[in-house]
Amino acid sequence: MQLVDSQTERNQTSNIASALGLAACALLGTAPAEAQINKDWQFDTAVLYYGETDRVMATEAMINANKEFADEHFLNLRLTLDTLTGASANGAVAQPNVQTFTRPSGNGQYDIQPGETPLDDTFRDTREQLNAQWTQPLAQDYTVSGGVHISKEYDYLSLGVNGNLAIDFNKKNTTLSLGGSYFSDTFTPEGGIPKAFASMPIGDSESAVWDDTFNSTRRTDQDDKTTTDLLVGVTQIINRRMLMQFNYSYSMVDGYQTDPFKVLSVVNNDGLTQDYQYENRPDERTKQSLYWQTKYHFDNSIVDLSYRYMWDDWEITSHTVDSRWRLLLGDDSYLEPHFRYYQQSAAEFYQPFLNAAAPLPQFASADYRIGEMDTYTLGLEYGTKLSNGHSMSVRAEYYTQQPTNNGFEQPGALASLDLFPSVDAVVLQFSYSF
Repeated sequence: MQLVDSQTERNQTSNIASALGLAACALLGTAPAEAQINKDWQFDTAVLYYGETDRVMATEAMINANKEFADEHFLNLRLTLDTLTGASANGAVAQPNVQTFTRPSGNGQYDIQPGETPLDDTFRDTREQLNAQWTQPLAQDYTVSGGVHISKEYDYLSLGVNGNLAIDFNKKNTTLSLGGSYFSDTFTPEGGIPKAFASMPIGDSESAVWDDTFNSTRRTDQDDKTTTDLLVGVTQIINRRMLMQFNYSYSMVDGYQTDPFKVLSVVNNDGLTQDYQYENRPDERTKQSLYWQTKYHFDNSIVDLSYRYMWDDWEITSHTVDSRWRLLLGDDSYLEPHFRYYQQSAAEFYQPFLNAAAPLPQFASADYRIGEMDTYTLGLEYGTKLSNGHSMSVRAEYYTQQPTNNGFEQPGALASLDLFPSVDAVVLQFSYSF
């Protein structure tokens, strides 16, 4: 679940990660591949809780199933169920007075007290996601994989396919992976999709003319987008203790990428809000990234360190450093501290508010998730193998997101208000494999 960083990219092609994992098993001396063959179904299950302070709360349940049907012919199935509730920032800025907003559905309004960040507390959603992946040899030293993806939310449907070719050479010490995926998403938000920069209607939602007033700000009931991802990766066994991976990914997104639930405050020179207008983002985006990962097996621990650099034509760049240190507590258990740092620059059209005296831009969004920010994750995981051969683990993490002002002057009343509040969250996860 990608809740903590809005710009966190889609997971890289799953087969590359699988290849890395299999190579890591051989590297870490668990056993030769022949000794690991098991024709029974293997299951990994997990329950995750993610909770932000006074904001979004998410609960996720996942079951992952693997089976080998023939020699090196594998089927992987994954079912994920999510529920999300809580309050989400609507994009408007805090004010020294009470603010009134219309709910995205048009049914009712809500008030925000002076000095508080405007949060819409009607955020509710449930997601069901299913992924299926088939992997098999194509020829000696060639492995192919293909999969399908379906994800359904209350107002969102995502369908996808992916494929991957892995080529082993250099006595199987090197694996070259070529992968691609295609996603088609349809968005049908409650209340419809607003017109770009239309003013949010505020008034008596029970009046006879309210429906016409609200509908005049809508342009359609639904919209869609497509995403094409391409990836080239190399996994290299350096020696019996060390493994490295390098990836380059290219992603093209075409279609509706505006958030229909976000608005911008239009303020005067005193920093007081005169209007609320719906945001507008470009309908095309190209993203690229470079990724490096190294695993090293010491005598009693395993270090896993990775770095990702992402850039796109929205002028967002990001740096992600992720580190895990697995301390082996004998043969059956481990402790794994985890630290992750993420830094992101703002999109070229990001604005925390609009100035009433300035010309209206072509694109603008006050969504802090595409603004400048730093995030930190600190966690600890404990895992153990049980007497029945099953295994379990428990993970706890603390996450903090710190948006920053990347150069916007805060006029009048805005100078004394916190327009870039931090977001803190806890993550708890229990996993069981059998």
